[in-house]
Amino acid sequence: MPINDADIKILLPILHKIPLFQGLDEQNHKEILERIILMYYPKDYELFAEGEQGDALYIIKNGSVEIFHPPISKEEELKRVAVINDNGFFGEMALVNNEKRNASAKTLLDSEIFILSKDDFKNLLSSNHALAEQISLAVVKRTDDNLSKK
Repeated sequence: MPINDADIKILLPILHKIPLFQGLDEQNHKEILERIILMYYPKDYELFAEGEQGDALYIIKNGSVEIFHPPISKEEELKRVAVINDNGFFGEMALVNNEKRNASAKTLLDSEIFILSKDDFKNLLSSNHALAEQISLAVVKRTDDNLSKK
């Protein structure tokens, strides 16, 4: 379902926190918001599995999502990576790279989640070259930051 004005007020501050979008102006943020949809997921819904191709950015409107590594054998337990709650986000690097998911995600509660698909994001970048350039710079910076932490 498309987002409304109340959702936009929730999303704008969150977009400012997402490293890929931090350097963007309000017009660019509005163009991104036009492509975001809101979805409802029941408790225990698997959003994606480790090893799948990344295809979206997720922003939690309300609810809770667990990011985890599934057990390899019956003797193992799942390894929780994180729990993300209201206004939290994950999966943003799937918008700009072709890597597979390095963990699984499922809802811990009934959840409303904003989604920006990779296809919608690519279409936006192909129609807005200035935005594409800014995102490219953000990706390079994020990659450099990640490499320096290793």
